[in-house]
Amino acid sequence: MRVRVTARGWTAVWMVVLGLTQAAAFVVLWRFAMHTGTGQWLDTVALTGNRIGQDRIDGLVNRVLNAMSVVSLLAATATIGFIALIRGRKALAVAATLLIAGANVTTQLLKYGLGRPDFGIDPDRVYAGNSLPSGHTTVAASVAVALILVLPARVRALGAFLGAAYAAVAGVATLSAGWHRPSDAVAAFLVVGGWAALAGFLLLVFQREQAQVSNEEAHRVAAAVLGVGGLLAVLASGLALASLLDQQQVPADELSRRPLFIGYAGSAAGIAGTMGVVAALVLVSVHRLVPRWKG
Repeated sequence: MRVRVTARGWTAVWMVVLGLTQAAAFVVLWRFAMHTGTGQWLDTVALTGNRIGQDRIDGLVNRVLNAMSVVSLLAATATIGFIALIRGRKALAVAATLLIAGANVTTQLLKYGLGRPDFGIDPDRVYAGNSLPSGHTTVAASVAVALILVLPARVRALGAFLGAAYAAVAGVATLSAGWHRPSDAVAAFLVVGGWAALAGFLLLVFQREQAQVSNEEAHRVAAAVLGVGGLLAVLASGLALASLLDQQQVPADELSRRPLFIGYAGSAAGIAGTMGVVAALVLVSVHRLVPRWKG
């Protein structure tokens, strides 16, 4: 199937819509999580609930988080670029590198540029200031999404599942370790998703008009599993957290074990679900961004 100007144009529009939608979602999340008492309280409940069963998973959590460093990020970026280059895709190598670099730089700028008002809800962490988005989560998610872009079609779906799982585990691990609030991890996924849309748009700009795509490489079933599963997890998260709102006047450290567990588990589901949706959106689009035949 030949990628005509109109088809490529609609794909470009889709990339712009995806980018703007995720940017808008980021703004909504930021306003709710940081600038409302309800948002700050829910984040604090989830962080307080992470102590439930923490002794059992502490070792695993530390191993996951300690594996993420500047050195490991550079190594992963080099590996991803190499995969694209051995496939003869110079533009793809540049786009994947731009995605990783752009997402991580954006996260650091936002983390130090955004202010967090003190509503007296989380006094133990008031001096820590803003921690949104999560840097560790951005590292994991940007590498995972870039990997989906550069992998050959025959292993792309498997890479999407493994990458999404890895990023989701990393995001939940930052909550379990008490390093980040759940909104920090979700925000990181939205930053990565926005940069993935921009990288996809740039790939279309440099794509030859005679490039050919195959609908067999769309991986619609795998994308549907990731997307629907992610949406269900996000819905479950929303329902779980909404069930706690009638206790909002109670300080988080005075809540019983049950609401703390609901806050923690519900937030973990929301983190994992968001990554599933982001990965699904990339997977369902990548066959048009990186066609098998370059033309």
